[in-house]
Amino acid sequence: MSDNTEENATGGLSHIDESGKARMVDVGSKDVTERVATAGCEVHMEQSTLDLIRSGGFDKGDVLGVARIAGVMAGKKTSDLIPLCHPLALNQITVDFDDLADGIGLSITTMARTSGKTGVEMEALTAASIAALTVYDMCKAVDRAMRIDRLRLFSKSGGKSGDYVAE
Repeated sequence: MSDNTEENATGGLSHIDESGKARMVDVGSKDVTERVATAGCEVHMEQSTLDLIRSGGFDKGDVLGVARIAGVMAGKKTSDLIPLCHPLALNQITVDFDDLADGIGLSITTMARTSGKTGVEMEALTAASIAALTVYDMCKAVDRAMRIDRLRLFSKSGGKSGDYVAE
């Protein structure tokens, strides 16, 4: 969600003006605050695919290393990909991988941080989704049935709308 709390004819959707047209939110009068968002998703796969990732058995290279860099790069390019996002000077983006609880797949967690006038939720979500797509791209030759699930915002802090933590 945007930090913009202005009401309009669309029931409070900040990227829609009173006449129903898409618009970029004006953040010029907002205060600069420390803003942090975490997001993530899951990549489900065959055990043999996960074993190949762990052993470095892909000709394309280090799957998790490439996916981490792809996620960071995507987070930095979010405003180029999502039309109404503001370009942000990011302080940090991280991309981390863990095993899923069932052991057959990866959990991806991203964090984006800035000192600015608007939040970094979209940067964290973009980083997670592109990291997952990169894992899929690098592994699809051996496992086309991989599945990317549960892309979501885990938390955000900073800004006028306050903190959010997913349940």
